[in-house]
Amino acid sequence: MPTTVDQITIRRRGVGLIAYDPALSAGGYTLIAPQTARGHVYLVDIHGAVAHQWKMPLRAGRHAVILPNGNLGYNGNHADSPDRYPAWSMWHGGDFSEVTPAGEVVWHYEDPAHHHDAQWLPNGNLLYAACAPVPQGFAARVPGGTAHGDDGTMVGDVIREVNRAGELVWEWKAWEHLAPEDFPIHPGFGRYHWPLVNGLGVMADGTVLMSLRTTAGIIGVDKASGRVRLHIPPSVVSHQHAPVPLDNGRILAFDNGNFRSGSHVAFSRVVEIDPATNDVVWSYADEMVNSFYTAFMGNAQRLPNGNTHITESATGRLFEVTPAGEVVWEYVIPWFDEYPDEAARKTGPGRLNSVFQTFRYFDHQLPWLTR
Repeated sequence: MPTTVDQITIRRRGVGLIAYDPALSAGGYTLIAPQTARGHVYLVDIHGAVAHQWKMPLRAGRHAVILPNGNLGYNGNHADSPDRYPAWSMWHGGDFSEVTPAGEVVWHYEDPAHHHDAQWLPNGNLLYAACAPVPQGFAARVPGGTAHGDDGTMVGDVIREVNRAGELVWEWKAWEHLAPEDFPIHPGFGRYHWPLVNGLGVMADGTVLMSLRTTAGIIGVDKASGRVRLHIPPSVVSHQHAPVPLDNGRILAFDNGNFRSGSHVAFSRVVEIDPATNDVVWSYADEMVNSFYTAFMGNAQRLPNGNTHITESATGRLFEVTPAGEVVWEYVIPWFDEYPDEAARKTGPGRLNSVFQTFRYFDHQLPWLTR
C-alpha cells in the first residue's frame, strides 16, 4: 500500500507565502517563470496570490522579465536546439518573444545557440550568450576540468547583440580575447564549455559584465575593443551567477559557492563588490550558512528601499532581506513538475520547482494590471 505522505521534500516543508513583514518589505509583485511549468509564467503579489499569468507555447529556457513598456520579455526553450553536451537541454533558451499582457506576441527572435542569460537593453536590443566550437587546437590550451565522456568537443562563449530587426550589431568571442591559461576550468567541471558565461550585465559606461561559471570569476569587457577592463577573480567569488551593476558603481552578484575554497560546507551568499578594489563591501549569507545554498542558477536584485530580492533557484525559494540581513519576505514556488524533455530529466531528475531568475516589480511598472 503506497504511503499518503508527500514525497516531494520541498513541498512537504511548506510552499507559497512563508513570511512577510509589511513594515520592512519593499512590497510589489514577483515574476516567476518556473523551468518545469510548461510555459506558465506567474506574476505573484506580495501576499503570494497569482495576480496575472501567461501561457507560452514553449517551457522557459531561462527567465522572463517585464519590459519598460509593460510587456513580457520571455526566453523560451528552443524546440530545435541540438544537444551540444549532456546538460545543454537544461539551460538553453534561444526562443525569445515580447508578449503583451493579453498574450499577443509583438516581437520574436531565435538563436538555437543561445544559453543562460539574456538582457533586454533599454534601446530595444537583445544581448545574450551563445556558443560555438572553439578553433582547432584551442581546447588543448585550456587547463583544468575533467573529461566528460563524449567526443571531447569544446564550445566557447560567443556574446551577441541584435537589434529589433534581428540584425547582429555586436559580437564577442571568448577565445579571441581571453588567454586560456589565465582562466582554467575548475576540476569539478567538465571540459565541454569554456568559460561558460552564465550571466550578463551592462554598466553605466557600457562595459559588459560576464559571469564565468566553470572557471569562476566575473569580467568586464570594453565593447569597442573587446578587451577585459575588470576582473573579479575566483578568490572573491565561487562559480557565481548574475552580475548586476548598481547605481553606486558596485556590482551585485549571486555567489553560488560550488567548490568554495577554505570551506568544509557548501553555501551560497549574495555579495556587493567594489570593482575598483575587488573588495566585498556587503554580503548576505544565512546565519547557519548551509541553510542557504543552490548549486546552480540564482540571482539577486537590489530593491528601491535598499532591500535585496534573492532567488535560491534549485529549491524555488524566493526571499527579501534588509541591508542588515533580516529576512522580511519569503515565498516558495508551489508548482512542481518534471522536465518535459528526456535529456533534461537525466541531468535534473525529479519533480522540481526550480527557476533561473525572478524579479520584483512595482505598480508604476505594471499600469495594465487590474487590481
